[in-house]
Amino acid sequence: MKRFCSLFWLAVLAFPSIAFSQESKEPIVILISLDGFRYDYVERFQPENLTRFIADGVAAESMMPSFPSKTFPNHYTIATGLKPEHHGIVDNSFYDPAKDLTYAIGKAEIVQDGTWYGGTPLWVLAEQNNMVAASYFFVGSEADVQGVLPSYYHEYDGRVSNLTRIAGVFKWLELPEAERPSLITLYFSDMDDVGHRYGPNNDEQLSARLTKLDHELGALFEGLKSYDLDINVIVVSDHGMMNVPADHYLNLTELTKDIPARVVNNGALAHVYLEDQKDKEKVIKELKKSDMPIHITDVDDKENYQDLMYKDRIGDILIIPDRYYYLAWETTLTRLKDNMDRLDTDKFGEHGFSPAYKDVHAIFYANGPAFKSGLEIETFQNVHVYPLICKILGLPIPNNIDGKLEVLEPILR
Repeated sequence: MKRFCSLFWLAVLAFPSIAFSQESKEPIVILISLDGFRYDYVERFQPENLTRFIADGVAAESMMPSFPSKTFPNHYTIATGLKPEHHGIVDNSFYDPAKDLTYAIGKAEIVQDGTWYGGTPLWVLAEQNNMVAASYFFVGSEADVQGVLPSYYHEYDGRVSNLTRIAGVFKWLELPEAERPSLITLYFSDMDDVGHRYGPNNDEQLSARLTKLDHELGALFEGLKSYDLDINVIVVSDHGMMNVPADHYLNLTELTKDIPARVVNNGALAHVYLEDQKDKEKVIKELKKSDMPIHITDVDDKENYQDLMYKDRIGDILIIPDRYYYLAWETTLTRLKDNMDRLDTDKFGEHGFSPAYKDVHAIFYANGPAFKSGLEIETFQNVHVYPLICKILGLPIPNNIDGKLEVLEPILR
């Protein structure tokens, strides 16, 4: 508790006008993403500030990610109200034959190129409707989607501390009314980092990291109360996390060594881009001969993607490991073994699997004057967050999105 108080007062001291009244009462939405925060962490660990935040607001049993349950497709789904096959960021990495380029989250020049991104992200919609938007990290927010960027944004840098990010939010709220953002996005990677490294069942490591994150969120929540502004906070995550034992990593190099195709691997899903479409049946038949615990599917069967708007990016064939298994290149397998020996663990945490598995379900919590208090709701799909935020801010809801306002509208006052 002492640490929590000190964090709050540090914020107040850094921004002394935080305690003064502000003139505007137009609604503000702060959308916070806690990457990799599994649906059951709050119940398991009872973090003080998040628990209080939920008690006074709205909490979903869980939020179902879109397929695949990876970081970039799901953040951008939350931002656009579109499923990955409709907004184009179909995985953390994928090949685009038209561009003859591979999208990968570590390639800044590609991540910041707005031509990769479909749909209309919330910050673009806000700016198009004469509303100021700001982002302290969120997938797509540093790309000029439709030629538009948020009025204030930062290029992603994971070394920036959480408190620096929170201080950035306070700075934006201190701006004069005409310059102050009505939409702010904020991103923290803590639970994804610790979940990958130790797995989602390592209570000691998870609890320690969550306690620190919760103190920092507490500083944000308390600081926001000091503004005389209509601030609504929505806390989400992109996906949960699943334990993968050491002997459940599958050698994708061996599996695909004789396949005439480009293969882009994301662990829970490998995209196969054939050199010749005539080879499809033969390649599927060959892959199915493997005794690995995998599922091979023709993308045209629409088993995982219901609409093939970005079919070329998805590939021709999908290789999907069974639950609790993960695909890895041979070079990666060696590195994984070294990491397991160094960390003295026999399992890691992974995601990307089908949303049918609750392990990969995410969170949705909301608190503020727009929301009812003490309300628990059932699991829903993450595409529905977008129209909810549009409604609060008075933004027009695009007709072509997958999200539906009627799903979450009942949580509003």
